[in-house]
Amino acid sequence: MSDSLRRSAARVLLASAALVGTTAALVAVLGGLLHRQAHAVRGVIGKPLGERAPLAAEVYKRKYGDPVDLLLLGDSIAAGLGAATPDETLGAQLAKRLAKKTRRTVRLRSAAHVGSETSMVRAQLASLPAGYRADVAVVVVGGNDVTHRVRTADSVQHLREVLEPLLAAGTEVVVGTCPDLGALPALPQPLRALASRSSRQLAAAQLDLVTGLGGHAVSLAEVVGPFFITQPDDMFAVDRFHPSGAGYRRTAKAMLPSVLAALGHEHPLPTGHYPPAVGRQDV
Repeated sequence: MSDSLRRSAARVLLASAALVGTTAALVAVLGGLLHRQAHAVRGVIGKPLGERAPLAAEVYKRKYGDPVDLLLLGDSIAAGLGAATPDETLGAQLAKRLAKKTRRTVRLRSAAHVGSETSMVRAQLASLPAGYRADVAVVVVGGNDVTHRVRTADSVQHLREVLEPLLAAGTEVVVGTCPDLGALPALPQPLRALASRSSRQLAAAQLDLVTGLGGHAVSLAEVVGPFFITQPDDMFAVDRFHPSGAGYRRTAKAMLPSVLAALGHEHPLPTGHYPPAVGRQDV
């Protein structure tokens, strides 16, 4: 090899080494920034709201009779954190709307818990009274999996372990898939962009699992995400992370068609609602 060729090769190697070093440094800096942002956000989210959601009533429209048992499972959204009163929680809003549409009494039970990851929902099931069986269970979970960097595959497996016993017991299931965390004003960039991508990936995986097992899935990113993006002052509570009472009303209204469909009420489903793919699997 000539001297000129050797010098050219050396320059290429040095440039490559410099590029690798620069890239590694940028990755390290970005990783540190994301870690600091996530830590700061976790220290703020929910703090103005406390650790407990308002406790909704247990029975709605008792005078109607022929009761429907409605179960809420999942995280702080399912629990209703951010609602100012019990009647504003997701469970209460769904129960009232369900009773009005079906002209049946709705008995609401919520085992949802603030801060839950999907792996914790099995304990919510275990906390229910022996012999209890809901007619329909509404599950909203996944946001905490994203913020705590739980692998999508692990999160979906935990969800399977929740849904399979519910379906085997004869309970219809409606899952509100993970919201798009990119809509959250509380998240700074670049954390917001990363959270958006991760939450959408998880939501897609949840949808495939739920409909494949024979449940109903509602894409919260599709059915209510645009309202939270365009009307953040109304839709978010004071922490700018959890829904407000108005946000829960909008979410309940958006989820109701799939809850009704799960209970056998035939009607066209709006965009963002996904019925069972091929009927319920043996679980």
